[in-house]
Amino acid sequence: MALIELNKVKKTYYIGGQIPVQALQEVTLTIEAGEFVAIMGPSGSGKSTLLAILGLLDRPDSGSYQLLGKEVSHLSEQETSCLRNRLLGFVFQSFNLLPRLDIVTNTMLPFLYCQGASVAERAEAQALLKRVGLGDRLHHRPNQLSGGQQQRVALARALANKPLIIMADEPTGNLDSRSAREIIDLFKEINEQGNTIIMVTHEADLASQASRIISLSDGRIVSDQRVKEQAAGRTAELPQFKPRNLNLFSLGRLANYFNEAYLSLLTNKLRSFLSILGVVIGVGAVIAMLAIGFGAQRQVEKSLAALGTNLLSVRTAPRQQGISLGADSVTRFTLEDLNALKTLEGIKAVVPYVQGRGQVVYLNRNWNTQIYGTSTDYPLVRDATPTSGRFFTETEDHMRSKVAVIGVEVAKQLFPDENPVGKWIKINRVSFQVVGVLPEKGARGFQNADDQIILPLSTAMHRLLGRDYINYFDIQAQSAEDLSGIQEAVSPLLVKLHRLPPSQADIFDVRNMADIQKAASETVNTFSFLLGAIAAVSLLVGGIGIMNIMLVMVMERTHEIGLRKALGAENGDILTQFLVEAVLVCVLGGVIGIGVGALISFLISFFAGWTVLITGRSILLAFSFSVLVGVVFGLWPARRASRLLPIEALRYE
Repeated sequence: MALIELNKVKKTYYIGGQIPVQALQEVTLTIEAGEFVAIMGPSGSGKSTLLAILGLLDRPDSGSYQLLGKEVSHLSEQETSCLRNRLLGFVFQSFNLLPRLDIVTNTMLPFLYCQGASVAERAEAQALLKRVGLGDRLHHRPNQLSGGQQQRVALARALANKPLIIMADEPTGNLDSRSAREIIDLFKEINEQGNTIIMVTHEADLASQASRIISLSDGRIVSDQRVKEQAAGRTAELPQFKPRNLNLFSLGRLANYFNEAYLSLLTNKLRSFLSILGVVIGVGAVIAMLAIGFGAQRQVEKSLAALGTNLLSVRTAPRQQGISLGADSVTRFTLEDLNALKTLEGIKAVVPYVQGRGQVVYLNRNWNTQIYGTSTDYPLVRDATPTSGRFFTETEDHMRSKVAVIGVEVAKQLFPDENPVGKWIKINRVSFQVVGVLPEKGARGFQNADDQIILPLSTAMHRLLGRDYINYFDIQAQSAEDLSGIQEAVSPLLVKLHRLPPSQADIFDVRNMADIQKAASETVNTFSFLLGAIAAVSLLVGGIGIMNIMLVMVMERTHEIGLRKALGAENGDILTQFLVEAVLVCVLGGVIGIGVGALISFLISFFAGWTVLITGRSILLAFSFSVLVGVVFGLWPARRASRLLPIEALRYE
């Protein structure tokens, strides 16, 4: 059985997509194992096309190509990649070494698309380099070697997977005569060890070293001479094709992809910097905008929490249907209203409020603040247990004791350097003892919840403000489910107590604070989403930049793509390689962008005084989005690279 059999193979190219060129015309050829074949001919004779078809880098338009007795001209791309990797080794005129990799890693490339690049394969690659005389230059890169030495590296790479056939396309074309003789001597040595060699050359002196010379002209074989005895050839069975989709994403393979992607970024520093910068700006903007949004949300939540939970606010409108609500009005709230409201089903607490303003004096300091008289249920309903001291008791309320609980702002103004608990202050010239300091609540709209003083209800009404009515109530329900029923029952009860006609029930304004809290929270959430969406646009712009740069990268590295496919890379290998590079750019940009976003957030908080909040969710969202951008915008260039035909990629200029 012959090693290679071609039967009436034709191949036509089209110049400019229109003008046909007959590269091969019914070529019939048989090559036995162990032959050293030199293919000669003038430029345009079809010798490179013939070598490309023999090396499974191109497909014939018609005819038969049998390798080890099996038809291979119609195999799938994955199957031909497998055959190139297992049976064929390529040596090119232009060496096609990857400049960013050292020569050992260049030699190991065929292993990457076979069993994987491990320690054993590295040792084997080093042994091959020593065999071709480069044992003292293992850590060098291609640009540190002469042309002859680079071609030796290419030859070592071709031998890495122990191929049956070496395909050499003008292997000495870029070498001086001495280097050329050394390469030919290596070819002869390899041939004597059983490898079949098919070499394209235009130099008669080199061709004379082969055992067989085939001459082409205008796409036809014009002569076929055996000039020497062929060596005893090594043969094998055609390897069984096994899909390696699962192995494609093994840890070792991915580690190699990431290593090569990292080296690619280092090789093209400016391009990498600009790509990463676009992602950094996008991720940083997302982090900063979300920090502002979440900070605003946290501030609103803090203010709303100061209102309490499961609350109804009961007030009277300033004027309704011509009815005055002056001090003598029948609609002024009274203590009888307070006691009646407590009887409603589902009530947990009812807190009355009487309010006014007062001038507060301590020693030589004074402050004008809001005064509230209320009941002992206030800390429970408003979640306002004093952080220092205590709240007043029911006995103190009943006895109209002159005790006060002050807010944080009042304490700061009157007692900047001392503990206010136990001190005596004057409110509108009436002395009160400070028994506690309220927790910090912050501002709510135009009111500062920390700028207030809380007094017992009876004390405020009769000793300070001189009132016999209550301004409004807070009602706390047992649960959120009870709120609607209580809300419906309050107005009819008050109408009945004040002997008003049912038509005037709307004089009493009963508001569900949960609805207000929900509306405010939804508004802030919308605001946060809007800020995040605006910031995401910048990340998308960075993604478009990545896609453009990846497309340029694909064009720049077209020869590399052709080389990898010649060494056995499948479409999935090329797709993954370029996709990993795009994702690596976004990962690096994402990590740096998180730091930049945190710094921007800190500066905004420091100089503008805004509340900002960087959450794990925002970091995860920004980082995940940056990786997604890398995948989405890197996918098309990567897919485009993976679909290039090997011979087209190798011939690309």
